[in-house]
Order: sequence, then structure tokens, then C-alpha cells
Amino acid sequence: MADTDLMQLYSRRILALTTSIPHQGRLDAPQGSASRRSPQCGSSVTVDVVLKDGRITDFAQEVRACALGQASAAALGAAVMGLPRDDIARTRDQLELMLKQDGPPPTAPFAELEALLPARLYPNRHASILLAWDATLAAMDEALAAA
Repeated sequence: MADTDLMQLYSRRILALTTSIPHQGRLDAPQGSASRRSPQCGSSVTVDVVLKDGRITDFAQEVRACALGQASAAALGAAVMGLPRDDIARTRDQLELMLKQDGPPPTAPFAELEALLPARLYPNRHASILLAWDATLAAMDEALAAA
């Protein structure tokens, strides 16, 4: 990877997102929890959720990931409150399409994910970018199953 490629991949915008990950930590009494890990890079994310009427009312995430995984988790955490599972799943699928099939970036409230467009060229980073989304969906599934 050339230095200019690295600079594009780890842009100021991505690095700014990594310093502002919302809802860091764990919940005391989650209805659902899930962890996901990328075997390629060792990144991991654990998510706790509380739902009311199928929507996220409390959310926490423990993110131990590369800058790209952190940026993705930051975009998720910034807009996750109040959303139902379908919205999270739809955005996760849009993000994957953006990365793997040159689809358009997700729109509001997750427009910040557009910063990850340069990661299209690095398939070995895609799993880390999707970790927070996959953990959130699994945590929501656990909470919905218990309801």
C-alpha cells in the first residue's frame, strides 16, 4: 500500500470519527448483548441494547477495532437511538453494498459512513467496518427474542 493510499484511507474525517465514538462502555442491565470479532485483524465490538416497542432506547458499545471499525461504530452510535431493527439492517446492507459492490453510501442519519468509501479498495478491512452493525443486529435479535 503506497503512502498516498494510506493517507486517503485514513483521512482526517475518519480519524475525527474515531475520537468521538458515542455510547462507549457497557450497560448495567441490557436486554440483549452480542460480540463480534474479525478473525482477519482481531478487531472486536460488543454491543448492549435496551428496546422499547422494538426501538433502541439504550445502547452501549465496547469497540476494540482499527480506525475504520471505530469510524463505522462512531457513525452507528451517533444515530442509533430510537431506531428499529429494520433501519439498522437496511443501513448495514447499504454499507456492505457500498464497500463490496460500489453501491452508493448510506444516507441520513448515517451519511457519515461516506467517509469510508476509500475502504472499497481494501476488502480485508470490510469485516472490521461491519462489526458494530452485526453486533447491534445480534443484540437486538436477542432482546426481541426475550420479549
